[in-house]
Amino acid sequence: MSAFSRARHVLSGAAALALMLCSAPAAQADEPVDVELVLAVDVSLSMSPDELEIQRRGYAAALTHDNVLRAIADGAYGKIAVTYVEWAGTSWQRVIVPWTVIASRADAERVVAQLSAQPPNSARRTSISGALEFGSDLFAESGYQGTKQVIDISGDGPNNQGAPVDLTRDGLVKQGIVINGLPLMTRGGFTSAYDVNDLDRYYSDCVIGGPGAFMIPVNDWTQFPEAIRRKLVLELAGPASPQWAAEEAAHPPVVLAQNTPASDCLVGEKMWRNRSWMFDSR
Repeated sequence: MSAFSRARHVLSGAAALALMLCSAPAAQADEPVDVELVLAVDVSLSMSPDELEIQRRGYAAALTHDNVLRAIADGAYGKIAVTYVEWAGTSWQRVIVPWTVIASRADAERVVAQLSAQPPNSARRTSISGALEFGSDLFAESGYQGTKQVIDISGDGPNNQGAPVDLTRDGLVKQGIVINGLPLMTRGGFTSAYDVNDLDRYYSDCVIGGPGAFMIPVNDWTQFPEAIRRKLVLELAGPASPQWAAEEAAHPPVVLAQNTPASDCLVGEKMWRNRSWMFDSR
């Protein structure tokens, strides 16, 4: 083959490659949504089977509530992406509802159907930090691009396994993730050996974080459905919205994140180390 023929052959191959690259479909971009929301729900053994069912029913009712659907519809895109996770110890996290878009009541009802398909399970220990780390990993594989990413975490006790929760919280906040809390101060489980009297303050100081982060304490299980509904509205509407103002006018104010921690963020770990028996329910 002459030098001219070789050059023409190379140019022809390059042109063919360029044509293939131009005609290949572009990588699909993540679908835009207003909020990517991880619902992370405590199922440690301190929760009774009845309480686990109350949690499931509370979230199901909230996701299909008119106020929540209105908050979704009022967003710039009119849709959110949500996933529902149950957690206990450091290595026990279960995705009950994978990432799903909610843009209508029908979408919300499909999420509820998945949520109700199987009864909840429970497991030992309480690792809020493990749940937060697991939740943050879920954002990377969501397939959606939210204007904000939120982990909504509920629990009835302090972190007693895994990394220190405040350090984990700080790392996630640096990634732009907002963490809101729902401390369950119901005293209705099998034991109160690892309870702290000021779980709401613990959540405020050690768990929640990020711009506009807040928590809503639950003092009795009868408050749970309303607390979930309200929390979702506030997360989806945002502090500057009329819906936030309306919720604040109708209910006691939420507790916003504090700048200076006052609680001992290792209280759960210390209580676990100082336990006087080998068997536990957390």
